Amino acid sequence: MQYQLVLRFRKASIESPDTMPALERALAEALGELARLDGHDTGARDIDLFMLTADPATAFRRSKPALEKLALLDRVTAAYRLEGGARFTVVWPLGYGRKFTLS
Repeated sequence: MQYQLVLRFRKASIESPDTMPALERALAEALGELARLDGHDTGARDIDLFMLTADPATAFRRSKPALEKLALLDRVTAAYRLEGGARFTVVWPLGYGRKFTLS
């Protein structure tokens, strides 16, 4: 099965225009064949980074060092769904109590 893993950041938490390209490079290196980056979308308040993977929990776990290095781990919400599905499961932060949707 293929899943879509989404990393969401508040636009205000991305302090430099170089941050997203640096993050995408770091994630591609950390994830290798485990996940394929599938672009990002910038909305009015959020930036969503998309990736496709067969194992979203492992993909996020391997993403954490890159997020920490760029001081983004405490600023990200990570959720996944079956590719083309509607319902997301949030994997980070732990205890996240709100519904995760794409706008």
